[in-house]
Parts: sequence; structure tokens; C-alpha cells
Amino acid sequence: FGAFVTLEDGKSGLVHISEVANTFVNDVNDFVKEGQTIKVRVIGIAENGKINLSIKKAEEQPAERRQQRPAPQPRQYAPRQYAQADAAMDNSFEDKLKHFMQEADSRIAENKRNSDRRSGNRKRK
Repeated sequence: FGAFVTLEDGKSGLVHISEVANTFVNDVNDFVKEGQTIKVRVIGIAENGKINLSIKKAEEQPAERRQQRPAPQPRQYAPRQYAQADAAMDNSFEDKLKHFMQEADSRIAENKRNSDRRSGNRKRK
């Protein structure tokens, strides 16, 4: 569970295993020995009087320094050139629909051929 600690005033509290160190703790005995004097912080007192303690919160945390990123450079955007889109824009709706239907028919025919090849050209009677 953790380590039981006797405080200066004679009361005892529990340091849960997750509050022993900032690293993974498999065995509390690797970090604390019986009879050792340690510095703890009270992190809570339950209604039943149990005192929750923390070793890792009592230790002063080194201030984390973040590397400052350089300011982002403004990006230059250029309009994209769409040669095919310009040609398609000149077509009427009927021309576009006709082109779409031709492509769809050719894809359906190709899928049917591939399906027939996989089935071994078996036809049902």
C-alpha cells in the first residue's frame, strides 16, 4: 500500500505508494527504510481521522524550463492553378453529367469483368 509514517505530534499517517516518488515504485523499501526520518506533506485528512501524506509533494520540484520556440514565420500563400478545373468550368451541366455517366459505366464494366474473372466465368442457369 505504501509507508506508515509517525508525525512529530505522535499521530501517524499513510504515504500511498503513488505518493512516494515521481517514478514508478515497485517496492516502497527501495525508497524508504524503517526508522528513517523523511519529509512529508499532508495532502488530506479523512473524516475518520486518517491522514494522507505525500513524499513527492514535499520535495521541491525543479522548475521546468520550457524552451521557447522561435516566433512562427508568416507563410506566403499563392493561389493554386487548376488547368483541368478551368476546362471543366467551360462545360455545361449536361456535358459534365454525360462525362460522369461515361466514367461510371466504364468503372461498372471493369468491376464486372474483375468479378467474372474471380468467379471463373461461371454463369448460373
